[in-house]
Amino acid sequence: MQVLFSIVLPIFALIGVGWLARYRGWMGEAGAFEMNRFVVYLGMPALLFQIMAKSSWKQLDQPGFIAAFGLASGAVYAITVAVSRMRGGELADASLEGLNAAYANVGFIGFPLALAAFGPSSMMPATITSILTVCVLFGIAVTVVELGVSEGGGIGRILKKVSWSLAQNPMLLAPVLGALYAGYAPPLPEGVDRFLSLLAHAASPCALVSLGLFIADQRGRPQIPALSAQVALKLIGQPALTWVLAVYVFHLSPAMTGLAVVLAALPTGTGPFMLAHMYKRQAVGIAGSILVSTVLSIVTISVLVSWFRTTS
Repeated sequence: MQVLFSIVLPIFALIGVGWLARYRGWMGEAGAFEMNRFVVYLGMPALLFQIMAKSSWKQLDQPGFIAAFGLASGAVYAITVAVSRMRGGELADASLEGLNAAYANVGFIGFPLALAAFGPSSMMPATITSILTVCVLFGIAVTVVELGVSEGGGIGRILKKVSWSLAQNPMLLAPVLGALYAGYAPPLPEGVDRFLSLLAHAASPCALVSLGLFIADQRGRPQIPALSAQVALKLIGQPALTWVLAVYVFHLSPAMTGLAVVLAALPTGTGPFMLAHMYKRQAVGIAGSILVSTVLSIVTISVLVSWFRTTS
């Protein structure tokens, strides 16, 4: 119960503040969009660059952690796509459903939660999971969607389009540039470090408030059976598979296992919703998944954080 009130609820309360601000009309229709742009293009890149610039390349050498988180999210995505296709779903929609079930909200919720629950040492692993989610998993999903909607041009054109899109993603560019800086440049000057800190410290609260604004703006009735399965995979299936891989396959330490599982148990992020809008696909179910998984994760994450803080 202490974990719920001291760690989890303050984070989700910021989401509630965003929801209340939109519900009461204190912020307009463009509020979620503009705050999200601040997070994606300024706040989160500053945080990711700073983390990587202050780290060594040796800290990135965590193959077991990377494999446990990455293989679990990839498996959930693949299983969901396969089931959707067997039910007659179009390839593009199946890819979106798979992303919906596997896309952990590391950027908006994961960083503040990991910092509060596991301390500053968790920031590098959280950055790794962010890269795996925002770049690798998202890149695969975009490629499959492109295959589903493409009317010709071949796989080369599709891969070129996806690669160019990812290369312009600040959530990918920032950690890559930070890693290069750490390897080849002197320590960050005090003034630059302070500037990055100011932006970085604004990223998490703005991200959470933005998520609340986004949730408050969603309308429509999603398909409950499909939604329930995707939420169950996201909140239970993915962390359970991550735990099995972390403990029995890659033999991670209790601390790294706990961090991997908690990050895998995060609710669905906004990436699938943005992708659905980009390709003009049905987005009601995705919005519903973000809402339901976010609310339910208050309970599931509280349980997991309490468990792993006790056993680590």
